[in-house]
Amino acid sequence: MRNCHTIFHESTTPMKNTTVTRQRGLGATLFGLALACATIACTTPTLAEEDTAGEELPRGHYLLPDEGNVIGAPYTVTVEEGETLLDIGRRHNAGYEEMRMANPGVSLWAPHPGTEIMIPAQHILPDAPREGIVVNLSEMRLYYYSSPGIVETYPISVGRDGFSTPVGITRTTVKVKDPHWSPPRSMRAEAAARGEPPPAVVPPGPDNPLGRHAILLGLPSYLIHGTNRPDGVGMSVSRGCIRMFPEDIESLYERVPSGTQVNIIDQPFKVSQSADGLPYAQSFPVLEENQGVLERLLNAMERVANNFSEELPAIDYALLQKTIMQPDGRVVSLMQSAEALPAAHEPEESSEGFLEEIELSQVSGIYLDLEAYQP
Repeated sequence: MRNCHTIFHESTTPMKNTTVTRQRGLGATLFGLALACATIACTTPTLAEEDTAGEELPRGHYLLPDEGNVIGAPYTVTVEEGETLLDIGRRHNAGYEEMRMANPGVSLWAPHPGTEIMIPAQHILPDAPREGIVVNLSEMRLYYYSSPGIVETYPISVGRDGFSTPVGITRTTVKVKDPHWSPPRSMRAEAAARGEPPPAVVPPGPDNPLGRHAILLGLPSYLIHGTNRPDGVGMSVSRGCIRMFPEDIESLYERVPSGTQVNIIDQPFKVSQSADGLPYAQSFPVLEENQGVLERLLNAMERVANNFSEELPAIDYALLQKTIMQPDGRVVSLMQSAEALPAAHEPEESSEGFLEEIELSQVSGIYLDLEAYQP
């Protein structure tokens, strides 16, 4: 399905192959912070830690952990007069849905001044090779492995119902600054049906939905581009293209080389373990094409098992079920509390037979509860 169309402007140029300069200084402190976030449940960093992170790495940049896949840490800020939740999210590198889920009950458009707002700045890296660009559709987030030891991540918009962004591996081709936009045939037909036929070509400017920067992909008619409606970043609202905040696409535009691999995946459930072997998970609402609840839960249980090559820790399956059925994007510990642990039993075995060996007492009620969710 053809979605985003462009007409090349005369400023079309080949991509530059530059790298992000890795700053040092307090790098060890930052690494320690990231690792600590992987071993404890969603703690809030102190102001000093926030300032250190701001000084050490540019927007969206994180040091890759030596162990595990958890980066960043959640933190809070206070609403100032006249700010919207989306203003705060954009300033702190978070999109629409991320901010909505992290702050239930807070108005998106008129949060009360003085309200404490959670910034969901902790992420589990997708289960994909750490190479080039990785786009996780359900998460609505892009990851860019820009240089050794560094990963960048930014909120994005993806295809809406009926215009899904395709899953697969492609590459960047060329970049276009101040692109012209040719509305796709489907959009022209919809507009004509409303009695509002759009122009054949939209020139560069504030009315151009591609924004000022576009990176073309090997998939025909699909782009990574900016937008003239930044409030929609972090939603599934596009016709298949990947939209970014203007400042984020401008940064990538200058640095992503032509031919960079782009791996588009869809992982609504991600799992990791901390340096000392504790299990963590992060779950997001699924897109329309995704699996049913039962299949997602079974896949999540298998993913948890496969993530532990040795002994499987005591998993809180009730929490795992809740994480799948009520996804909110938070990184949560799946470790079963000491009070809920079953009595010690016979010899330990490999986690390879995990699905068959789960005790009924550990998953009590899961399958009964799931019956209500069957189509």
